[in-house]
Amino acid sequence: METVIVPKAKLQVVLSDVERLVSHFEDLVEDQDQIAEQRLEDIKSEKVKGRSEEELNKYLKARGVKVA
Repeated sequence: METVIVPKAKLQVVLSDVERLVSHFEDLVEDQDQIAEQRLEDIKSEKVKGRSEEELNKYLKARGVKVA
C-alpha cells in the first residue's frame, strides 16, 4: 500500500466540509420522532386517514413505480 501525503490545509478544508454536511444531516432528521408522533396522533384522532403498506404499494404500482 502506498502512502498518500495530504497537506494539513487541504485536510482542514475537507474536515470542515464533512462537519458542515453532518450538521445539515442532523438538521434534516432532528425532528423525525416528533413528526412521527404527530402523524400517529392525527391518525388516531381521525384528522387524516392512515394507509397500510399494501395500500401504498398498490398506489405506487398504479403509477408505474416498481415496488419490491
